[in-house]
Amino acid sequence: MVWTDGILASIIREFAEDKSPDRKWVIFDGPVDAIWIENMNTVLDDNKMLCLSSGEIIKLSDTMTMMFEVEDLKWASPATVSRCGMVFLEAKQLG
Repeated sequence: MVWTDGILASIIREFAEDKSPDRKWVIFDGPVDAIWIENMNTVLDDNKMLCLSSGEIIKLSDTMTMMFEVEDLKWASPATVSRCGMVFLEAKQLG
């Protein structure tokens, strides 16, 4: 079987190879799934490395930022939550 990158791996690789000083944002909007969010822990810690199932490791550059816009953290582990900065907004503040 031949490895084929998904959309996240493709975007992260493209951004990591871009040496411009421009900020690069990867924004996730949707519910947190317990399995994939745990797989993101190596990206969210100080190492900032995406470890793919193929064995490849992509190091995020200093100009890259990931943001997760989620409704709740019901399925996120304490390890995942501790790696993220949190901004909480009440529903009434959003309109």
